[in-house]
This record gives sequence, structure tokens and C-alpha cells, in this order.
Amino acid sequence: MTLMTKFLGAAAGMALTSGAALAEPALIFDLGGKFDKSFNEAAFNGATRWAEETGGKFAEIEMQSEAQREQALRRFAESGANPIITMGFAMADPLSTVAPDYPDTKFAVVDVNWLDLPNVRQVSFAEHEGSYLVGVMAAMASKSNTVGFVGGMDVPLIRHFGCGYAQGVMATNPDAKVIANMTGTTPAAWNDPVKGSEITKAQINQGADVVYAAAGGTGVGVLQTAADEGILSIGVDSNQNHLHPGKVLTSMLKRVDVAVYDAMMAGEDLEVGKVVTLGLAEEGVGVAMDEHNADLVTEEMKAAVDEARQKIMDGEIKVVSRRLWKCPRVRSLVRSRVRCRSYQKVLRAGRPFPNMTP
Repeated sequence: MTLMTKFLGAAAGMALTSGAALAEPALIFDLGGKFDKSFNEAAFNGATRWAEETGGKFAEIEMQSEAQREQALRRFAESGANPIITMGFAMADPLSTVAPDYPDTKFAVVDVNWLDLPNVRQVSFAEHEGSYLVGVMAAMASKSNTVGFVGGMDVPLIRHFGCGYAQGVMATNPDAKVIANMTGTTPAAWNDPVKGSEITKAQINQGADVVYAAAGGTGVGVLQTAADEGILSIGVDSNQNHLHPGKVLTSMLKRVDVAVYDAMMAGEDLEVGKVVTLGLAEEGVGVAMDEHNADLVTEEMKAAVDEARQKIMDGEIKVVSRRLWKCPRVRSLVRSRVRCRSYQKVLRAGRPFPNMTP
């Protein structure tokens, strides 16, 4: 268990969970809350596992606004926390500003892979590979030949999920239709289950009978509505099958928990100045199979997933990455600019997939 300490003053009045003596790790969650049942919660689970196994303590913060990112980094660095683990691509710019000021502090960031900082470990995932596999399952489970995708904030990272998903669907059923929508263009899109529910209902009205949510806390509304309306859903990041047993086809696992756990286990010996990419071969992404979806997943689906997984790892199937301006044609995926400056610079985020039709 960690202790609660408040750093008063400062513009945001951040609540920092502490107990962090020198060289104890710190964890900065992305917006959306640590109990989002998805990305942040996976990070929390990894940190909790580390604490339970080692008896150690870690500091943590759930941010309430973008302005707190740099402030949190500096406060943890000043307190002596090491390493400082940060979640989400939006930490790239704050890290670029703060990390050089603390050369003896080690940082780790999840979902960033384009920085050139000697004291930062960058961890990215091949989300498109895992999403391809759930796309295979969605195509096989669909009876209407129409499936949906609900993204959170419209950024290249989430289009990465959507593009891999669409490729898996179309490879399995070339006659299928993929309907895709983003929740919004600001960080609020990560935690808007009501909007997620509305989008899901709209996709159902267009014929979708399987919907994949890659939207953080917003996805909770997607999965709930899918269950209420009698269609299947697909969870993301964490295993969300248990949220609606028998109604969630599977979850695309993104082992954020392992990335956080490994960083904390390494401690001050964390290897920095490098990029680590975790895909199918590294078991960094995958699909969730358990008692909650056992009745939904046929032996044919399992065989198709196993075959696709192996072919991707062997290079026989090339899943298009978000970095390439190509993706199977989907409907209703709007373009927008990304607010993270370094993401724009590296990924040309203004138009990541030009041949997607709005």
C-alpha cells in the first residue's frame, strides 16, 4: 500500500501517492483515471504486482489536466523518485522538456518511440498486430458482415489499432464492411462512456454486430451498450472479458502491465536511451481467451487466430503500420490534427491514412 501526500500550492493541487523515499519508483497515469478498466489500470496492475512481490512502495498520480504533466514530472524528479514511469504519447513533449534537467534520473514512457533522450526508456507496442487478430475473430463472428470500431481520441496511435483491425477483418471476409468512429479530438475522449454508448448505437443502426473499442474509459460505455443491445464487443489493453461474460468476444491484450512491472523491477538499473517494441513475437500483444468467452470462440476461430499469429511472426502476413499511409477502406473515420507537437513531426499526424473514406 502507498501513502497519500498532497503537494499544496501549485496550480493544480495534485494529489500524489507517496511513500517514495529516494530511488523508489513513481508512476504517472494518463488522463482517464487509473481505474479505467483498460490502459491505465493495466499500468496500475503491473505496479501493484511489483509492490506485492518486493514489498516496495511507489508514488503515483492521477492527473486531472494537461497542465499537470510537466509539473508531475518535476515534482517526482525533485523528490528523488527513480525511475519515473509515464503513460501515454502525450507525455512526449513534457519529457523532452523535463528529462534533460534531471540527467541522473531515469524515465520510462509507454506509447512513445521517437524521442532522442539518453535517460529515457521508450516502450511501444505493435498494436496493429494484436488488432489484426481480433479483426479475424470479429469477421468470423459477424452474421451481418458489418463490424464496428470505436476509437478514443483521434490520434495516429488509435488509428494504428483501427487499421490493424480492418486488415484482419478484410483478410478474413473481403465482403465485410468496417464502420469506424473516433470519440473526439481532445483528451476528454478517453473518458466519455456516454459518447461511447451513442457511437455504438449508431454503428448498430448501420448493421454492426461486433464492435471493437480502443478508447480507454470510453470503451466501458461501448461494451455496456453492446451487451444491452445483444451484439458482441471486443475489449482492449486489459482483459475485459469478465465485464460482460458471454458477450465480449475477446480483448486485444496490450501488456502495459508487464512494461511497468519490468521497469520497476529494474529500478535504478533500468536500461535507458533505447526504444523497446513489444509485438506478437515478444508476447506484448495478443488476444484474451478465458472462461468468460469460451462459449463464443469456436475451434475454427482459434485455429484462424493461431495461423494468423504465426504468419505475422514469420513475415508471411504484413500488417500495415500507422506509419504507412495505407489502410483498408473503412467508413466514418474522420481526420484531425494531433495536439502533440512531436507526434505531428514524426508521424505526420495530420493525415495518417489518406485512403480512409469519411
